[in-house]
Amino acid sequence: MEKKMPKDFYWGGSVSSFQTEGARNEGGKGLCVYDVRPMNPEFSDWNVAIDAYHRYDEDIALMKEMGFNFYRFSICWSRIIPNGTLDEPVNEEGVAFYNQLIDKLLAAGIEPMITLVHFDMPYHLVKNYNGFASRYVVDCFERYARVCIERFGDRVKHWMSFNEQNLHGMMLRVSNAEDIPEGVSLPKHLYQVNHNVFIAHCKAVKALRELQPDAKFCGMNAVTNIYPYTNTPKNNLFAWQAYQYMNGFHCDVFAKGKYPDYMVAYLENRGWMPTFEEGDDELLKYTVDYIAFSYYRSNTVTEGEFDYERPYHEIVNEHCVKNPHCEANEWNWEIDPIGFRWTLNDLATRSGLPVFVLENGLGWREDMTQEEVDQMLAEGRTIEDDYRINYHREHIKEMKNAMFEEGVKCLGYITWGPIDILASMCNMDKRYGFVYVNRTNKDIRDLKRIPKKSFAWVKKAFESNGEDLD
Repeated sequence: MEKKMPKDFYWGGSVSSFQTEGARNEGGKGLCVYDVRPMNPEFSDWNVAIDAYHRYDEDIALMKEMGFNFYRFSICWSRIIPNGTLDEPVNEEGVAFYNQLIDKLLAAGIEPMITLVHFDMPYHLVKNYNGFASRYVVDCFERYARVCIERFGDRVKHWMSFNEQNLHGMMLRVSNAEDIPEGVSLPKHLYQVNHNVFIAHCKAVKALRELQPDAKFCGMNAVTNIYPYTNTPKNNLFAWQAYQYMNGFHCDVFAKGKYPDYMVAYLENRGWMPTFEEGDDELLKYTVDYIAFSYYRSNTVTEGEFDYERPYHEIVNEHCVKNPHCEANEWNWEIDPIGFRWTLNDLATRSGLPVFVLENGLGWREDMTQEEVDQMLAEGRTIEDDYRINYHREHIKEMKNAMFEEGVKCLGYITWGPIDILASMCNMDKRYGFVYVNRTNKDIRDLKRIPKKSFAWVKKAFESNGEDLD
């Protein structure tokens, strides 16, 4: 086959609303869960973030200069419907903000993609209904999805419901459904909530099919490749099972419209099969157009077994060990471009659909005092982040290998946090960007955007459609 990247390949970046926007009390926004959630006192809060709400013109210009033709962002639900409920009015100020953002992206030649929920939701729905534990919240989400599709769907042709949806099957905090009913076990509750999120996702797909049939909808997982630590039959089996439960389950439902047999057996054998309401089986048949995923690292596990008391992710986590063949960053996220290639192949093969890399990147500590920043700028220097360049170079190479050697149909390579943002734990210590944002956890400073060495490299790589990676 011809070893040339498709002319319509997407290159760009991904962010979330709460990690970028700031403007907590502006534009008619209601409280979201991140506005009230207790944070690590050593870290920051979400009140300002990187102030993208006021600075998106500058950020779009930087993305255009880097050769971006794609940008995935999330909508803050509470900016559109402040309490998230079925009957309250739409906040027109919030709609206007996202309309302006979309229009300016398109004017810059950047295709927008909307994530409807990136872990945040209106606090009212959390406080009063226990998040996605409630089918009422599922209905609220459907209303919110339809409002967004109606208001933005004439220009936005790529959509997704939930960021890293498989995390809903592992972390109740993601679903904002942490109150477990009396007499219900954690796994039983967890997998019921996960099912409710599947139904919410499918209702959004159904809405898009009805309202914008020419647009595309994806399902997204956080995928971590899993290796056995030893080459024993038992270790190999455990690693395979772990990958199926952690990564394969959601991909299979997205693509095939039903729970896979291995997951039905896992849940039924333990009494954890969720309750299906009337119509759920039919809703699950609203499948996606492609499989999207985030990939940062791989994991390695020792021998283990899945018991009948704890959810699968707890068991996998306790068996994770360091892979002696992979380097890692400060947070022990192991760097594995070959695992990235393996993942691309697996998701494409098991789904029979195109795949789309929606998050990839390397978190690194790049602490500087204001004096150091001033001196760097005065001397015409920048941050020498060769480690980030090497990371993306090797991952792009392996993506191309998957495409050219194994025939994987990949739609795009989208980086996480291309302009530095607060990490998911609300800290600026772990930076992913090609552009430095001048702030720390506690010191907002001037929020100046400063291109790093990787800025010039990614511009060259993206503008050459992945050909020039030197």
